[in-house]
Amino acid sequence: MSSVEVLASVDLIALRMDAESRGLHVLLHRREREPFLNQWALPGVIVNGSTRDANLEAAAHRVLRDKAQVLPRHLEQVGTEGSAERDPRGWSMSTYYLALLAPDTETADDGLRFVPLDEVLDGRLALPFDHRQLVRLSIERLAGKSVYTSLPLYLAPPRFTVLEALNAAQACLGTTINNTSLRKRLEKMKDAGWIRDTGEKNFPKMGRPQQLWELTDQAEGVFVFDRSLLADRASS
Repeated sequence: MSSVEVLASVDLIALRMDAESRGLHVLLHRREREPFLNQWALPGVIVNGSTRDANLEAAAHRVLRDKAQVLPRHLEQVGTEGSAERDPRGWSMSTYYLALLAPDTETADDGLRFVPLDEVLDGRLALPFDHRQLVRLSIERLAGKSVYTSLPLYLAPPRFTVLEALNAAQACLGTTINNTSLRKRLEKMKDAGWIRDTGEKNFPKMGRPQQLWELTDQAEGVFVFDRSLLADRASS
């Protein structure tokens, strides 16, 4: 790479809920070229004048289609990081996106794997470049928006119980939440026409049947609440 060139990429932090651990897992892709050949990294693509992408969002969808091979329920740009140190080839920058996946999302081939988010954040699983930093910043964005919005519902099953919505919110925030506070939020979304009762129930092995909810057709983006979910917890 020429010393006057800047290597630009679009990278993806794709998350799903793990039903067993009730924690978040992040999708990794095995690199197929140097640098860091065969190491696990975030899925990403190079963008330059020779690529067919019309804009950054188009490049993000190329990552989803060609590298990650998943269909997200929510996708948003988090930010851009760049420096002369993040890539051994020279000055580079990455625009990175957060993708939220349904909990039953599976990997398409052996070149992809889901790993526990905590293993990436605490360094047990080392990622190349500054990918650990990109993951950390994306999780901070997710946690910050989860306090005031319905964003965690995109990590719950398409037809979800109150408990599944609670688990998703707690995974995003990294803390426990009062069940009553979460129910109040769902009622607000129901009154606004964002979610509806499916009329069906989930029958767990233990406990009472649980009502199933789903997002309506008008639910696009995120529902914004006028009160912090953590404030609800503190006052409950």
